[in-house]
Amino acid sequence: MRDFLPADKARRERVLAVIRERYRAHGFDEIETPVLEDYDRLHAGIGGDNEKLSFSILKRGMDADGIRAAADDPSALADLGLRYDLTVPLARFYATHRAQLPTVFRAIQIAPVWRAERPQKGRYRQFVQCDIDVIGDASPRAEAELMIASLDVLDALGLEGGSIRVNDRRALDAMLDVFGFIADERPGVLITIDKLDKIGVSGVVAELRERGATPAAVDACSAYLERPQGGGEAFGEAQIRAGLPDGIPDEIVEHLVDLGATVAAARGGRVPLVFDPFLVRGMGYYTGTIFELAHPSVDYSLGGGGRYDGMIGRFLGQQVAAVGFSIGFERLVDLLPETAADCAGSVVLVHDRDVPLAQLLALKTHLVANGVRVRIEQRAKNMKALLERSAADGYTAFATVGTETTAETLELKPLA
Repeated sequence: MRDFLPADKARRERVLAVIRERYRAHGFDEIETPVLEDYDRLHAGIGGDNEKLSFSILKRGMDADGIRAAADDPSALADLGLRYDLTVPLARFYATHRAQLPTVFRAIQIAPVWRAERPQKGRYRQFVQCDIDVIGDASPRAEAELMIASLDVLDALGLEGGSIRVNDRRALDAMLDVFGFIADERPGVLITIDKLDKIGVSGVVAELRERGATPAAVDACSAYLERPQGGGEAFGEAQIRAGLPDGIPDEIVEHLVDLGATVAAARGGRVPLVFDPFLVRGMGYYTGTIFELAHPSVDYSLGGGGRYDGMIGRFLGQQVAAVGFSIGFERLVDLLPETAADCAGSVVLVHDRDVPLAQLLALKTHLVANGVRVRIEQRAKNMKALLERSAADGYTAFATVGTETTAETLELKPLA
């Protein structure tokens, strides 16, 4: 968990403002949910490995004897927890407020979440998530809207050239069925396949054998992973079928093809999608299309998401189509260079000791009314240090103020 100095905070807020503005332009509406959710809801088996990383809240009023008696049962010790993502709270929110929401609801959530991670570069215990979700639309249009809006965010931040890796959990399940993996071993098999880009084909095959997976299925999977890669157009039926074994249901392929055509139409004919038949995404609640946002400047994803049609039904009692996309804000903001927009229109007024307070505040009010951010500083012996600190805090100009200075005679000078 981190502190942010003023310049860093201003930069983060600028990026958040761009994200909000672009998502709102695409018809999404912002909501807010509490940081706490019921313990049972956070541990309902739909959050994948993140459930193991959740921070729980000790029940109020428990004495030492009660804590010792419940030591072996976390659910008896805690009844609330800090949210580890924004999707579980959104599902609860929609189930609670459905009658007040449109038939197809497009939501923005931008807020901190908490996970008991092992701290390392790019991985924090408190971090901001930027989510958009479409609830109530089962068509490829919903996925396409999420992808188009998120690519638009990258463009608006100056990161043109982004692409999205796409797969479908139904295609993965069908692929494992073709290979011969039995139902009980498939969750573990997917966890191993998800490591393909880290440990390679030989590592995946070795781990599958160590897991004790069906030997014939491992052999079939190994042969398929080692096959010559197919070709085809950038994102179309030929490329998708080349990436899948025979026997995958046609409706899954058709869904992906329709998705590519929809995105291409919105992006002027260019299809910034890449079919990845071994993209898994670890969350246990995905039921259909899954995707990850990529940029050529880095070798890690900048966000991702997918369809989770089964989640809201757990809270509502009936199935509702849902799909979401989460931008990795912390990774994104670290990737962006500092720009003049981070500190534009900011001035330090350096005044002599004898300048009347009323004169100073009148000058400040005049500048603020014209859209300028203003800080007042009394002249110091070490002016160089004062100006360097102001520049580090994001100020771009300064002016000296004497007893005769007016708004008309105020002379602004740039800060290096």
